[in-house]
Amino acid sequence: MLECSPPQVAYESRSHLRPSGLSSSLPGSSGGKPAYSFHVSADGQMQPVPFPPDALLGPGIPRHARQIHTLSHGEVVCAVTISTSTRHVYTGGKGCVKVWDISQPGSKSPMAQLDCLNRDNYIRSCKILPDGRTLIVGGEASTLSIWDLATPTPRIKAELTSSAPACYALAISPDNKVCFSCCSDGNIVVWDLHNQTLVRYLQTPAGEIDHVHLPYFYILAFRVPALFCAVFMCVQIFSLGYCPTGEWLAVGMESSNVEVLHVSKPDKYQLHLHESCVLSLKFAYCGKWFVSTGKDNLLNAWRTPYGASIFQSKESSSVLSCDVSPDDKYIVTGSGDKKATVYEVVY
Repeated sequence: MLECSPPQVAYESRSHLRPSGLSSSLPGSSGGKPAYSFHVSADGQMQPVPFPPDALLGPGIPRHARQIHTLSHGEVVCAVTISTSTRHVYTGGKGCVKVWDISQPGSKSPMAQLDCLNRDNYIRSCKILPDGRTLIVGGEASTLSIWDLATPTPRIKAELTSSAPACYALAISPDNKVCFSCCSDGNIVVWDLHNQTLVRYLQTPAGEIDHVHLPYFYILAFRVPALFCAVFMCVQIFSLGYCPTGEWLAVGMESSNVEVLHVSKPDKYQLHLHESCVLSLKFAYCGKWFVSTGKDNLLNAWRTPYGASIFQSKESSSVLSCDVSPDDKYIVTGSGDKKATVYEVVY
């Protein structure tokens, strides 16, 4: 059963908070628009954030993003990833991952199809190792498949099987030696990629991993256990991203909020531009900005950490997944509209 779209939840529409421009969203500005970014102190006091003059300026800060490709996968796209060369996009749908060459303009057809699961089961996560030669795929099955992309025709080189009936998210350790599989039974399975063996099981707080996409959440478990537990004890999280600078963690909530937490300080930022569940989230590799997507069909780009709205795009259906290319030049999203969209980031 497909669970990429989260359950219906009650929420207050925040369409009136969406700024027509950054200046009009500042507290006390002549535009009169309410603020959408708030600083929350350690004692819970919320204050609108006065964005600095360079909030939308400077090296590495995008001006906007334009759609350059529509990849018609044919099924709901629950997982997307971009190759390290930025030439290929991988889209995960029902029963397979499709591979697309985005290096040339024009209409697109998949250049390959990787049949990973039974035809009626959905791919839920796919990750490419930094060498660009290995793809790891998980979904509504007890087995992860590891694909060799270096051969003329991609092939499965290993399969990893656990007792869990499904894998809902994957994460790779910084040294690329370990894979973490977030399972539907509430456990995280730790795999040794070199020896292709199971290392251990980790139990998550409250065991609510089933609706969560958690790249890098394992870093919290080992580096910042107090923050890890504090985040997971209070809310249902649908997405999470760890900033490459190592200082910030962004969390997408069922409540429609995005929260940006410092890994060692108690204060945080709370961002209100989504109108429903925040389904995916990814930092740019430079760490200066990040994107979030939601059930409200929105792609939002934010300035790290205080959440100035850099740009926003509205798609035709829930945006279930997203990725940013290693050079920060492209964004890809996966949609409930059975397609993926590739954006070029314009600086």
